[in-house]
Amino acid sequence: MIELVLDASVVLKWFAPAEEPRAAEARGFRDRYRAGELMVTAPSLLPLELINVAGRRWGWSREALLQLAASLDELEFDMVEAELGAVAAWTGQGLTAYDAAYVAVAEERGIPLITDDGRILAAAPSVARPLSGRAATSPD
Repeated sequence: MIELVLDASVVLKWFAPAEEPRAAEARGFRDRYRAGELMVTAPSLLPLELINVAGRRWGWSREALLQLAASLDELEFDMVEAELGAVAAWTGQGLTAYDAAYVAVAEERGIPLITDDGRILAAAPSVARPLSGRAATSPD
């Protein structure tokens, strides 16, 4: 089993319409997770980010958001708190504190971060891997 940090830009695509760019790649990670081939680690802010995007950007109804919350509760991700000093250091590199939390967790655990966020990829090439392409499918 491999362990990866998946950020909100990837996990969001598990719930997005199929025509969302790179949804198929993100759902490939979902399928590997469901098959028990992948352990997902993420900062504890992940569910809040997902609900925020679904509600504010996608305009989901209260009922749909409640269903999303229930689905997120069922995921057995390893939710951890990012170390604040590491978050501050990555924020000093130009990332939002939210994005920095994913990078900090990946760096602390020594595992790759899979993201569809170009800013994270540019700021943290030592730990961040793109969702699309061969680099995302390799655990090392």
